[in-house]
Amino acid sequence: MSKTPGSGSRGLKTRVKTARKRSNSSTRWLQRQLNDPYVEKARAAGYRSRAAFKLTEIDEKTPLLTPGLRVLDLGAAPGGWTQVAAQKLGETGKIVSVDILEMDAIPGAEILQLDFLDNDAPDKIRDALGGPADLVISDMAAPTTGHRQTDHLRTMALFEAAYDFALEVLSPGGAFLSKVFRGGTEQTLLADMKRNFETVKHVKPPASRPESVELYVLAQGFRGSAQDD
Repeated sequence: MSKTPGSGSRGLKTRVKTARKRSNSSTRWLQRQLNDPYVEKARAAGYRSRAAFKLTEIDEKTPLLTPGLRVLDLGAAPGGWTQVAAQKLGETGKIVSVDILEMDAIPGAEILQLDFLDNDAPDKIRDALGGPADLVISDMAAPTTGHRQTDHLRTMALFEAAYDFALEVLSPGGAFLSKVFRGGTEQTLLADMKRNFETVKHVKPPASRPESVELYVLAQGFRGSAQDD
């Protein structure tokens, strides 16, 4: 019998003692991991991270990943979202995954180890895609410092960079999905997104921990050259 998140053998929580050289925040993170049913489920499914289920759940509610699309995964390491996208796209689609970190190969995906903010990155990525992207996805978040305002600003900087890059490589009608923090899409940025896309909304999949401040912004119907009208 298959297990769903939150059921079965995880009824008893695993408690982690604080080791001499482990900080309290590291101990809390480890305890969450040990008691997280999505971590166990990801391991059983062969996914590289529990984040794979976030993309799966978003796609189940609002279908984004269909065969034949060109998809760009920004900040893809360790590759959970790329795995899901490659499975959904099949042999007729194209998934290009970009990260400054080295990533192990994923069947059906082309992996580029580069900084997408480099001046020559758009041309390299377009060459790999074979044309404009139909969908740009990003699950990037800056390493946390423990200071909420600093973490918020750093992750928002990554979101804005991913959004600006999406405007460069998306085809008309395309979509953009990216992580933000709650309260992190300022009104001016949302207004700009609504000018460039037909619909813009926030989503929080069940796999995103309830206590987490993370959300995802989903923008669909890229207006393309109309943004300059």
